[in-house]
Amino acid sequence: MTACDVVIVGSGIVGLGHALAATDRGLSVIVVDRAAAIGGASIRNFGHLCFTPQSGLARDFALRSRPLWLGLAADAGIWLRESGTMVVARHDDELAVLRALAAERGAESAFGVEQPDVVLLDAGEIEARLPVAAGTAVGGAVLPWDLQVDPRQAGAGLAAHLAGRGVEFRYRTAVTDVRPGRVTTTRGPIDAGTVIVAVNHDIDQLYPEVAERDGIRRCGLDMLRVDAGLRASLPGPVLTGWSLLRYGAFSDLPAAAGLGERLRREYPALAELDLNQMYAQLPDGSLIVGDTHYRGASVSPFHNENAFEQLLGLTAELFDVPRPRVLERWQGVYASGRADFLIDEPEPGVHLVAATTGIGMTTGLGLAEHVIASVTDPSIPSLKGTP
Repeated sequence: MTACDVVIVGSGIVGLGHALAATDRGLSVIVVDRAAAIGGASIRNFGHLCFTPQSGLARDFALRSRPLWLGLAADAGIWLRESGTMVVARHDDELAVLRALAAERGAESAFGVEQPDVVLLDAGEIEARLPVAAGTAVGGAVLPWDLQVDPRQAGAGLAAHLAGRGVEFRYRTAVTDVRPGRVTTTRGPIDAGTVIVAVNHDIDQLYPEVAERDGIRRCGLDMLRVDAGLRASLPGPVLTGWSLLRYGAFSDLPAAAGLGERLRREYPALAELDLNQMYAQLPDGSLIVGDTHYRGASVSPFHNENAFEQLLGLTAELFDVPRPRVLERWQGVYASGRADFLIDEPEPGVHLVAATTGIGMTTGLGLAEHVIASVTDPSIPSLKGTP
């Protein structure tokens, strides 16, 4: 028999965020994962911490996540760039969305200083900062508060940091049953005052009724790492007009409706892929390219090569380079639901948590900070059942 204050099921970034929040409060923590190492959505992403493009509850969690990431860069040795995000507008309707968000956010930043969340740029400024094809941009913006990490190093670095602070990790250990105060695993039971279930899309394996109630499915996505031969390094992650349809701060604006109609009309094949054309450059100079999206109760293991061909063609066109050389390609899978988050307490002391729109890296630490704070301080609302 093993006992601790908090047992966490799942060692992705959301689970690790809960371990961090609990450890910061002096609680003993055991993390259980059926895998041998972190290998899911927490490493199969851009490493783009896109705080500014969030809205609603996601923005609240993003704002809480940013200082935590900055602290981990110093305390855990996690590679991090205070890079901001570049947004390329290639059409007037894309620029209109950026202008609308800049006007809505105003000059006073939510990050506590006078620099605004959105800084508009003209075409010349975009082409001076980014190695895009001449004449490509009509303008754009920089989102100065966004950050970038290396997704292949960040999760492992955080786990190592937590282990050094006394968190116990039990990998290759499956959970077979969860009850208030006890988690039963293939290596024996663990008693704990608080149970955190942070298993992302696999929530249907332990709580199928919750997954069905909240419409949680698996979202598959196609991504590449390439040698693009860019003539200059990217100053940070790069978003395009397709990205403006994906993040709430942009997509909720009235100006985004016309943009979406035009892109779907002019590029039906790309719209069919549910595209988010964006880029992030890793420390070794290689470029992460993506991504497409497809959803279902399960995700086929068979990749559609057309998706990769489209991504490579778009990259060559935007940066005016020959077809990039593919170094790696992969499929990501994350939870997709009707709301941005799953936050539930089906039984006393058992908390189900997930980011259900693919923004776990951006919001997961803030989500965890809130959940653990509500567990340790009854005066803080739990947000249970928040839509």
